[in-house]
Order: sequence, then structure tokens, then C-alpha cells
Amino acid sequence: MEMYLKTGRQPVKPYENNRARMLISCPDGPGIVAAVSRFLHEHGANIVQSDQYTMDPEGGMFFMRIEFDLEELDTHLASLKADFADIADKFEMQWNIYQLSRKKKLAIFVSKEDHCLVELLWQWQAGDLDAEISMVISNHPDMKEYVESFGIPYYHTPVTPETKQEAVQKQLEIVGDKVDLIILARYMQIVPPALIEPYRNRIINIHHSFLPAFVGGKPYAQAYERGVKIIGATAHYVTEELDGGPIIEQDVQRVSHRDDVNELKRIGRTIERVVLARAVKWHIEDRILVHQNKTVVFN
Repeated sequence: MEMYLKTGRQPVKPYENNRARMLISCPDGPGIVAAVSRFLHEHGANIVQSDQYTMDPEGGMFFMRIEFDLEELDTHLASLKADFADIADKFEMQWNIYQLSRKKKLAIFVSKEDHCLVELLWQWQAGDLDAEISMVISNHPDMKEYVESFGIPYYHTPVTPETKQEAVQKQLEIVGDKVDLIILARYMQIVPPALIEPYRNRIINIHHSFLPAFVGGKPYAQAYERGVKIIGATAHYVTEELDGGPIIEQDVQRVSHRDDVNELKRIGRTIERVVLARAVKWHIEDRILVHQNKTVVFN
């Protein structure tokens, strides 16, 4: 029990051994739901949850998320995927099946601001993030002792203008193909294309999003000077375009002239950590489908 409280790792629940999720996106048309449901039924699967969405029944895209149970899933999964290929080809589907018993492995990148990292660690320890945190990587040593108290490896990779390329190479070696998702928990460095490409739609970033938006340094000071009435945060997948990737989640809070810069920062930190944690949770629960530069989120 003491180890459980420290690490937050939970045993696989009995039903998870035989439960899987299927994500599908394809051009809309008649017969998709019927074909998928019939296929699962014929293979002995029991659908326990199903969500679907169409952008436009006439020539739009169709999105589907299904959870199903199948006895001895480990034994039958390979053949299930092979048999489904015919249906996928017929409807021009992009699809995947994820086993609930296989927990996604996470890497968290962080700089000096710790609020988003602490929120993720707290939710993980509480069992609200059903995943494994495999590592934390930072360009500062500040959070090493705290992170390692959870039994999580901490890698310090200093980044300076002179050593940036070397640091990126080291980070690539550390991450490799060991994780399923990278989380930028207020990591104040630009992620290079060399890391983005192998983790396409698997890197989540959080940033402030003011109305109007303020770029450059000291955004909260800029917001205070302009007298903004709403501040917020945006979680999105990372692409080569800075802060331009598909948006997963956003939230805002009203503020007033009574809120000074420090209060704006405090409010902003609260929104950032909540929004990022939601986005991460939805990703690890296979609730997000990406189409072009938009997301469909079944929540």
C-alpha cells in the first residue's frame, strides 16, 4: 500500500484485460456503423460504449470511438486487426485499436515553472491519469529531488544557444521510442522537427491564450497594461508551426482592473494546469481524433 501511495501506479482492473478501444475516421457514407458493429458481433465482441460524429453527411468526414469487450483479447487481437483490414479498405478508414491493459507511457518536459508538472504528478498519484510516467526531462535541475521522490527518472539536459543541438540530440536518445506521449508542461524551449515527426499528434503543449493574444516576453504584464477582461489557456498538439497545432482544450476566466500582474499569473497558472491535465487525460483515454488541423474530442 505504501508503494501504491507513492507511485500512483494501479493494478490493471479485471475488466481491462479484455477491453479495447477502436478509433475510426473515414469519408462519411451509409453502412459504416452497421459494418463495424456487425464485425465486432461476429467476432464475439460486446460493445460497451459507442460515440460518433459526422462533419457533413454529404461528403464530409465521419469519426467513431468504440469501447468493446472480447474474451481472451490478447489471444485474438492480432487476428481481429487482420480481419478488420477488409472493412477498413472498403470505407477508406484510418483506424487503430488500443488495449486498456496496455498503459500509455508518458514523458514530461518541464523548465522552471512547476505548476503543470505538479498537477500531472498529483493526478497520476491519485489514479486519475491511467498511464505510466516513464520520465521527466528538464533544462533545469530544480525539480529533480521532487520528481525522484515519486520513483520517476529525472533527466537534466541544459540548453544554451551554444549547446542546443547537443541537448536536443541527448533528449532524442533519452526518449527514443520508449514513450507514447510527450507532454510539454511549461517547457520553455522550441521543440525541433526531429522530435515532432516521430511523435506526430503525440506531443501536447500548454500556453497562455489571452484575448487579445500577447506574444513575446512577459505576456501577463502586457495583459495588465492593456486591461484585459479575460485570460485563458490552450492545450494543443505540437506541429512545426509554433503554437499552431490542432487545439485539444481551452478554458478562460474573467478578470478585472482589480487584478494586478501577480494575480493574473496566479489565475493563469490555475487554468493552465487544469487545461493541460484534461488534454492529457483525453489523449490517454483515446478520446481524440485529428483531422487536418482540428480535433474531434469525444468527452
